[in-house]
Amino acid sequence: MKRLLIATAFLALAPFAAQAQSASDIVGPREGSQEITLSGTGGNNNDFNAGSFGISGSYGYYFTPAFEGGLRQTLSWSGGDNTDDNWSGSTRFFVDYHFNTTGKFKPFVGLSLGGTYGDGVPDTGFGGPEAGIKYYVNATTFVLAQTEYQYYFNSGDSAANNFDDGAFVHTIGLGFIF
Repeated sequence: MKRLLIATAFLALAPFAAQAQSASDIVGPREGSQEITLSGTGGNNNDFNAGSFGISGSYGYYFTPAFEGGLRQTLSWSGGDNTDDNWSGSTRFFVDYHFNTTGKFKPFVGLSLGGTYGDGVPDTGFGGPEAGIKYYVNATTFVLAQTEYQYYFNSGDSAANNFDDGAFVHTIGLGFIF
């Protein structure tokens, strides 16, 4: 009878033990977590005859384990066929939704909105969709790969007219959750 009671108690508590173990195995952000990233970035126009490279950093805040909002800063060099070499910067706000909030691979999609400025580029606004993936190497550190499509505008009318004339920006880097 004693063995039966012990076996019954073990079976009754087993789901809670499994849940406790899986909760400790969860990697990545929780509600209220903050994130910083440092990345190399590159981009090209839609004809692939001009491009840029630079560094990018970001700060993010997790409103939930899936929803993040934050700020990105990029400093870039650009040049190409029949163009002068120039330095520029861009600052943008972003909102991302992360899928698979309990696994090591966390794909995400989002939107960004900001501005660009610098040598040889008009100071203008831009916005667009973004997508990427984060792979967590441990509970607080991840490798990031991301692509943004940025289209430029000076007004609401030019935003609608310029969508096809945008540029892709590709980012690979490291990030940290705290």
